[in-house]
Amino acid sequence: MKKIVECVPNFSEGKNEQTIQAIAKAIETTAGCTLLDVDAGRSTNRTVYTFVGDPDSVVEGALAAARVATQLIDMRKHSGEHPRFGAMDVCPFIPVTGVTMEECVEISKRFAQRAADELKVPFYLYEAAAAHDYRRKLPDIRHGEYEGLAARLKDPKWQPDFGPQEFVPTWGITATGARNFLIAYNVNILGTPNQAHRIALNLREAGRGEEQTGRLAEVKGMGWFVREYNMAQVTVNLLDFTVTPLHVLFEEVKKEAAALNVGVAGSEIVGLVPLAPLLMAADYYIEKENLFIYEEDQKIRLAVERLGLNSVAHFVPQDKIIEYRVAEKPVEPLAGSTVRGFIEEIAARTSAPGGGSASAAIAAIGTALGAMVAKLTYGVRKFEAVQPHMQRAIPVLHELTGKLIPMIDADTSAFNLYMEGVRMPQDTEEEKAARNDCMQAGLKTAIQVPLTTMRLGDAAWDSLCEVARYGNPASSSDTLVGARALETGIWGAYQNVLINMTDIQDTVYKEKTLGEAEKIAARAAEKCSEVRRILHS
Repeated sequence: MKKIVECVPNFSEGKNEQTIQAIAKAIETTAGCTLLDVDAGRSTNRTVYTFVGDPDSVVEGALAAARVATQLIDMRKHSGEHPRFGAMDVCPFIPVTGVTMEECVEISKRFAQRAADELKVPFYLYEAAAAHDYRRKLPDIRHGEYEGLAARLKDPKWQPDFGPQEFVPTWGITATGARNFLIAYNVNILGTPNQAHRIALNLREAGRGEEQTGRLAEVKGMGWFVREYNMAQVTVNLLDFTVTPLHVLFEEVKKEAAALNVGVAGSEIVGLVPLAPLLMAADYYIEKENLFIYEEDQKIRLAVERLGLNSVAHFVPQDKIIEYRVAEKPVEPLAGSTVRGFIEEIAARTSAPGGGSASAAIAAIGTALGAMVAKLTYGVRKFEAVQPHMQRAIPVLHELTGKLIPMIDADTSAFNLYMEGVRMPQDTEEEKAARNDCMQAGLKTAIQVPLTTMRLGDAAWDSLCEVARYGNPASSSDTLVGARALETGIWGAYQNVLINMTDIQDTVYKEKTLGEAEKIAARAAEKCSEVRRILHS
């Protein structure tokens, strides 16, 4: 899974367009970073930048932006309505996909250390990265703002975590750390702002005060009226969507609105949103309504429909979902070619693509045929009695087919890595050792790819047997071909494991890997025979 981190630095400049654009350019020209949004406010004299990238790239992007800020922002001349104490006021790192909060904590520390060393400016750590509880919340560490910072830094309790310990007048100080993704979410109310606010007070964590807290944790909210929509809204910040998800907030608002005899007319997500909370919403409604939906795009459609996300503006998943915005088209010259082109590539006078890529393709065809038969059986009236079996088999075979296809190109790439080692110089003992290490690593990669093909194929057998037992009899030949193709694909991948294992010097790795591969190959032969017996009976 690709690692995606969001970074949302806030800079104390919202009026000077040249400065705003210079910081934006520094971020968007950093390799691996995608700038998603620039939100400048003149009255607050503050600009919020939102960008994403892998862990290393977001550090470089934040550092590039900070470099520009040191040259173009002078806190001695700054004033605005928003609380602030630094040129780069805050710089949080947020886990989006494939990254833990702990990793983002380390990312924030790495950024603070590098920026402090290079730019000679101080940093506080806050939220999940805070070393002390009294520094965890932003309002606490920002108390007194820029104007009170010189005096505050003289207090040993408030010495910076990184950088110079004395006051830097042009910069102030920056708070960096890690926090959860914040979702700005509004639910539309066909009523008054007072009614919307009553609902918000009942639901938000703070409630009406210490004696009457709200029902939903990690939620801040209020009610207001939006003139351009001619509707009131319950407007909230979901501070942690894993604690209070989108769909939970929406359903609770509906309950509160019903008690007030007020209508709910959909909702809107302000800004971007990760994929996960929408899939969580889809899974909730799938279970609640006993639906059978397994494809991601259909799950997103269900979530958008049930939450009413098209109510005030068209919700375009490719624009609103972070993972879709930063998705890169996979580099799959083989899997992305025509069938004719793929076969001709195999037939060419080159050693790659070869048996490994062919085996992955054959295994994928095997699971695809099983998925096809299951889908042709599902939803047909005369096969209603076997629908539960198809509902179990379809998602498994569909997903495994999708995972096997990339293995076609992965096998060829793995072989190329080994060949790079073969071409390394070997004139000295050091060069020979380096070449041997590279070749051994290449061999292990070349083994791991077909072994992964075997593991993926092995995971399909139970579902394929279920399709053989309960699938549409008119498609039994397709199931049989699928089973034979899957067995052949696994067998072919096994041969690639064996041939690459010959020169492996790590005996422990060799014994363990061969043992696993042998079991998968043997089970493939057994399961293929089982499918044949089921179909013939």
